[in-house]
Amino acid sequence: MRVFDTLGRRKVVLGMVHLRPLPGTPLYEEGSFPEILDTAVESARALDEGGADGCLVQTVDRVYGTGEDSDPARTTAIGLITSAIASATRPDFQIGVQLMRNALKASLAVAKVAGGSYIRAGALVGATLTAHGLVQADPLAVAEYRRKINARQVKVIADVDSMHFTWFGEPKPTGEVARAAMQVGADAVAVGHPDEATALDMVASVRRAAPGLPVILAGYTDHGNAARLLAAADGAFVGTCLEVGGWGGRIDVERVKAYMDIVRSLEP
Repeated sequence: MRVFDTLGRRKVVLGMVHLRPLPGTPLYEEGSFPEILDTAVESARALDEGGADGCLVQTVDRVYGTGEDSDPARTTAIGLITSAIASATRPDFQIGVQLMRNALKASLAVAKVAGGSYIRAGALVGATLTAHGLVQADPLAVAEYRRKINARQVKVIADVDSMHFTWFGEPKPTGEVARAAMQVGADAVAVGHPDEATALDMVASVRRAAPGLPVILAGYTDHGNAARLLAAADGAFVGTCLEVGGWGGRIDVERVKAYMDIVRSLEP
């Protein structure tokens, strides 16, 4: 069953598969790609075996441009990883693609061709100020490309208030940004904050402004707070608490199972 068919009826857990710098990026270590690929597949298998609904394959190249450009070598590398994960996991295991900061057309292309079912958009509307400069959305170009390659079935989860996106300019309520993202094609939105009460307020803001729009927690959940946070949201991107040694480590299947036990206890 496709992940967006289940939202609203069950909580969706999408584990983070963090990739070390890939070919075509300044900090890539020559010869490391086979290990990167193997680690990504191993982590995805752990998520699959542990009962998670899917994963997000995310570049962590450390230095990014702010536009759509993605080096062809990097795009090819993440395509190979996505394809390998698709071959190694069950057919209904959902695979997302995110080439950061905001290479949305490249992400759509990889997902469409290599077996992904969704992308995560760092900036689908508005703009956000990052350490690498101002990231400005171009929703028309994304919509046109999505149509051009017939990728409407590749869903879009758009960050609207999170570690990756904060509205640049005059402040807007989280729900207002979420509604704008929905209007230009987002199938769900992602929100997140390290303060639990603030995260819950973000979810509530989206519920008021865009009823029926699925809300995914963008990080900051763990085995201690998942029950409280996921009682309000439709799903979560989950990374650090599942990884051995913290952020960027190998995903441990037993940690996944323990997290999923908590999540499934929330469902009828």
